[in-house]
Amino acid sequence: MSEVIRVCVAGVTGWTGGAVAEAVAAADDLDLVAGVSRSDPASFSSVVEALDAVEADVLVDYTHACVIKANVLAAVGRRVAVVVGSSGLSAADYTEIDREARASAVGVIAAGNFSLTAALVLRFATEAALHLDSWEVIDYASATKPDAPSGTARELAERLGGVRSPASPVPVADALGEPEARGATIAGTQVHSLRLPSFTVSTEAVFAGRGERLSIRHDAGESASPYVAGTLVAIRAMGDRVGLTRGLDQLLG
Repeated sequence: MSEVIRVCVAGVTGWTGGAVAEAVAAADDLDLVAGVSRSDPASFSSVVEALDAVEADVLVDYTHACVIKANVLAAVGRRVAVVVGSSGLSAADYTEIDREARASAVGVIAAGNFSLTAALVLRFATEAALHLDSWEVIDYASATKPDAPSGTARELAERLGGVRSPASPVPVADALGEPEARGATIAGTQVHSLRLPSFTVSTEAVFAGRGERLSIRHDAGESASPYVAGTLVAIRAMGDRVGLTRGLDQLLG
């Protein structure tokens, strides 16, 4: 990768994408070479159009769940590394992306949440899962968020699943009444998604032992600045990385 990293931002007019683009343009070691937005006539209308028109080292994607997979695969197929900030990808999607990235010898860094505090939730929760037998995840987001669970909650559940499965004295399938009330099972963990006004994104892991509980929670504020800082860390950490890296915490010392 070149000394100055050439960056294309998809979702350049969005809440996070716009702030990321501004930060990239202001950085001495980064070069904003293109932006992608369907609503901005000054930007490219698609990732394919942008990457076919300019030379980019890294695509940063803050778009939408319905297009993120196609965008990532389009970039990887053109040997462009990707920082994935959008949610909506499944475990199977990530497996496919990892395979294609390795075949193209490029890196993909994906995080359900690029804020430092969200990364620390992943780190602390995996430590807690080593010592406490039972846990569930609660996923809070705005009423207009279309995907459930959030990328942050999905990443947390899958990371916990990599430690072990939680104790489940009553299997979900055996629950009386409405088993769906027990939430979705993701990598062995029950995840409950709330979609209500006034929330941005909050993710809570609730652990329990006999006679005690531990809650580890991330609450997002109304500023995009925490995600900008983490996204820049990911861009700069790409280097000669090959294949998929999941979680900002994997990039922290």
